[in-house]
Amino acid sequence: MRILIKEAKDKKEILSFIKFPWRIYKDDPYWVPPLIKEQLKKFSPQNPFFSHAKLILLLAYQEDAVLGRIAGIIDHNYVKFHNEKVGFFGFFESIPEQEVSWALLSEVREWLKKQGMEKMAGPMNPSTNDECGLLIQGFDSSPCLMMPYNPAYYPSLLEQFGLRKAMDLYAYWLDKETFISDRLFRFEEKLRKKEPRLWLRNLNLNDFKNELRIIKEIYNLAWTDNWGFVPMTEEEIDYLAKELKPLAVPELVLFAYMEKEPIGFSVSLPDYNNVLKHLNGKIGVMGLIKYLYYSRKIKTLRIMLLGVKKDFQKRGAEALLYIETFKRGIQKGYKYAECSWVLENNLLMQRGIEAMGGKHYKTYRIYEMAI
Repeated sequence: MRILIKEAKDKKEILSFIKFPWRIYKDDPYWVPPLIKEQLKKFSPQNPFFSHAKLILLLAYQEDAVLGRIAGIIDHNYVKFHNEKVGFFGFFESIPEQEVSWALLSEVREWLKKQGMEKMAGPMNPSTNDECGLLIQGFDSSPCLMMPYNPAYYPSLLEQFGLRKAMDLYAYWLDKETFISDRLFRFEEKLRKKEPRLWLRNLNLNDFKNELRIIKEIYNLAWTDNWGFVPMTEEEIDYLAKELKPLAVPELVLFAYMEKEPIGFSVSLPDYNNVLKHLNGKIGVMGLIKYLYYSRKIKTLRIMLLGVKKDFQKRGAEALLYIETFKRGIQKGYKYAECSWVLENNLLMQRGIEAMGGKHYKTYRIYEMAI
């Protein structure tokens, strides 16, 4: 098999890059097609991620047929923050033939080496502040909003190339029936009595600018010691907030306070993947009708961000944010929640979720190799 690797530069080639997954997943009932318009925005120079990062998009061809895709990514903020010459691969998709995946990974590896990188890691789409990881366990259901999905043969393609595990990320499933228990509510009452100065409030959309300021302040303090963390710039947080604001349910975005000081927050969103599954990547007139219809049928929420300032950790705020989020979700008609993602070495967070009845049901892996 003769494989030609070509950079996707113009809009037509970038659209080929974006639309290639439709070939891989055409018969997969669990795949959720992304909105093509949103994918174009992700690769746009206007994305603030590219103020400190560079990216190359590559397509694998056999004659005129596209057989795979991959991106090479260098995040200069990551390199500076970790003082480590690590470059990334991401947006990986390939047919099962090993020659295709090897050609793609080899091309990215060489590109990263030429840029002075000493290690390749991924997949990052394009960073840990967005989608990341390769699904290695839990292929029997669709992903939740902003979580990756891939065929079961992908891990072996990466491992055959020489990539090895760097870190696993867990997703937990919460069910209304196992969550509601006298034991849990007694635990919540005990927490509140133990630390009466701790209280929660929900997002105020009428004061969104100030709410965003609080999130910015807490985010880079609460996550700084986490594996793979890279600080988000103010522009990136503003950009993400603008994207997510239309999806936000104020009662499901919570702030934790110790008396008057904001010490933590959590962000949970309805799982709009239940809507996207029916849109096939586009929102036209029919897409809008489907959006309005299926958005009323969402029964799952994703608890996607939850953090507390280091000086206030292990004092009950994390547990209260989780408990209160799902309690409010149940009140609004949700039956299920996914807590994701949780680092495999974050035992405290894992135990807290499991104490609420959460079950580890999906695993994602970040790979790495010296180059």
